[in-house]
Amino acid sequence: MANLTRDPMARFSDRAEDYVKYRPHYSHDVVHALTAACGLKPEHRIADIGCGTGMLAEIFLQNGNPVSGVEPNQAMRQAGEEYLSGYPNFRMVEGSAESTTLPAASVDFVVAGQAFHWFRQAEARTEFARILKPGGWAVLVWHHRDTQATPFLRAYEDFVGRYSTDYEQVSQKYVANYDKLQHFFAPNAMTLIQQHNQQRLDFEGLRGRLLSSSYIPTSGDKHDAMLAALPELFSSHATNGQVTLEYDTNIYYGHLDR
Repeated sequence: MANLTRDPMARFSDRAEDYVKYRPHYSHDVVHALTAACGLKPEHRIADIGCGTGMLAEIFLQNGNPVSGVEPNQAMRQAGEEYLSGYPNFRMVEGSAESTTLPAASVDFVVAGQAFHWFRQAEARTEFARILKPGGWAVLVWHHRDTQATPFLRAYEDFVGRYSTDYEQVSQKYVANYDKLQHFFAPNAMTLIQQHNQQRLDFEGLRGRLLSSSYIPTSGDKHDAMLAALPELFSSHATNGQVTLEYDTNIYYGHLDR
């Protein structure tokens, strides 16, 4: 239980490299969906809160949008700056969801990818509303891993539960909860768009994906036992040298009142 009290801003400090290499990236279908639903245009300014390694920011940068990444974790901030160094319309700032340091009414979209569950939500809502222009949009995105659809997904879920430090507590505490998200947007409406995605991984990819998770030990006896058992998990389920993780990409969006 001690890991639950660990500062959320520090949970990924030793995982940034694996995170950017092995976490599923975001499809341009996210941009296409927001273009259709919210009128997203290339000139709209984006604030990516909990920007991390920059994977969500990247699809907006490729759309032509200027993006400010807000990230409190130094290691993740550095990884994001390096990953997105080729985009002149990107800047990374040290800040948090509750205190972004961005000017009031300065962005058209506030987005958060795989990060909102770490925020102090009441404070974050106030800050999002402050930095959004009138009529701006808040967009919360998660990759939700299917844990049961195939024998491999069920086996991987059991494997993670066996070797994790606090997976059950983290998943119960932080998985996107529809009712809580509705409360975040209230009294305005919240809309959900779902997109199905897959991530195909060779053995090194599966190893890196596993180690990128904040609830997986990075050293010690449990870590060593986990890595010793991983080849059997992979070989038992691989087809043509790969296993497949199935995801739903959930996009929650709406307006926020000041």
